[in-house]
Amino acid sequence: MTGTTSGNRIDIKAFIDERPISLYQWLLVALCFLIVTADGMDVAIMGFVAPSIIHDWAISRPAFGLVMSAAPIGLVIGALFAGPASDRIGRKWVLITSVFLFGVFTIATAFTQSPMQMATLRLLTGIGLGAAMPNTTTLLSEYAPQRKRALLITVMFTGFNLGSALIGFAAGWLIPVHGWRAVLIFGGALPLVLIPFQIWLLPESARLLAVRGAPSQRIGKVLGRACGARFAGNETFVSNEPPLPTRKPIGVLFSQGYGSMTIALWVTYFMGLLVIYLLTGWLPTLMKDAGLSVSTAANVTAMFQIGGTIGAILVGWIMDKSRPAPVISAAYVGGALCVLALGYIGALSSSLALLVFAAGFCMSGAQTGLNAFAPGRYPTVARATGVSWMLGMGRFGSIFGSAIGGALLGLGWQFGAILAMLAIPATLAAIAILASQRVGGGEPAAQPNTAH
Repeated sequence: MTGTTSGNRIDIKAFIDERPISLYQWLLVALCFLIVTADGMDVAIMGFVAPSIIHDWAISRPAFGLVMSAAPIGLVIGALFAGPASDRIGRKWVLITSVFLFGVFTIATAFTQSPMQMATLRLLTGIGLGAAMPNTTTLLSEYAPQRKRALLITVMFTGFNLGSALIGFAAGWLIPVHGWRAVLIFGGALPLVLIPFQIWLLPESARLLAVRGAPSQRIGKVLGRACGARFAGNETFVSNEPPLPTRKPIGVLFSQGYGSMTIALWVTYFMGLLVIYLLTGWLPTLMKDAGLSVSTAANVTAMFQIGGTIGAILVGWIMDKSRPAPVISAAYVGGALCVLALGYIGALSSSLALLVFAAGFCMSGAQTGLNAFAPGRYPTVARATGVSWMLGMGRFGSIFGSAIGGALLGLGWQFGAILAMLAIPATLAAIAILASQRVGGGEPAAQPNTAH
């Protein structure tokens, strides 16, 4: 295969890029999709059981706020620690451990008797959840051929929305019959069911093994299984990487050629999550305050998630056909225009649901596209760290977005003003993603594909 081998020297990335996608690679996509689905279930689960817990324990909403804020804090901790661990230990076992942790701690949460116990276990659950997402992204990016990489990763991420919806249906079915504790047991059991399949099917990253100097026989076995190929046994496997001033993953993030790009990616992810969490968290309240019914507000807000799912797949597909950073930037600009239009037309307009759908399409499409874009910006030795720290720093945007919505409402801001204000962070995200491309290194952008 041209460009793949030089004698018995095999460039792993080029080898994967030039071959058809194997059945095993499709199984990897499916397994990562299911992990992200389980992740989405456990991230969203407290929102569905909170009313029942507040009623059963006879506590105030502010008192329960401690429980609700614990998992997002854990998500930050998990993301910041999981990346360096994955780059040192390997993708497979860090990912398996993370799924085990959030499954076990979700089940344990079902047996708590006080808000403090529940908050502690939600913090620990969040650490597992925060570690899972960047590792699924990194591992899949290292086995997906570049011509399909963005699409496969964005499809994987649609599992998050599916999981969030599934746990809602499960809660509606289980709570009236078995109570809220059954929902937590259900939400924790499903990730644990995936553990044997992860142990059996998840490969270690062949590129990380090569960078770490693993024996060629081990790399050949892993790569051959993943790609449906056979090797003679005398090959040397390499992962062509740019020269680095340090081998420490966190050091790479801030080394020359990567530092400015790292900050730009953090700013992009922070701003995007700020917009998304403020919108999804406070839009129902804003619409209710403007005079819409609770059911209408809920249905219109759901259009944001539907638009986001479709947008993610389409943005990923376009990213594989052209330069990805301008595609993501254009989606953020589209999101800025949509929230500006929402602020202008007001909550009582007949176009409200359509514009909310369009805002979800653009903002969630861009945000998921960013998850597909980031792995290729970092060398293998720091890839999981780069992705997980971007996700971790971005989580502060979700926390800030949720908090600032309440603060602005407290100051008397109305629907139009809050929505129009969100155009500012959406525009900043569009600028920052373009800046990350200008200042960063990483793998070359995918070129339009005509051969496959």
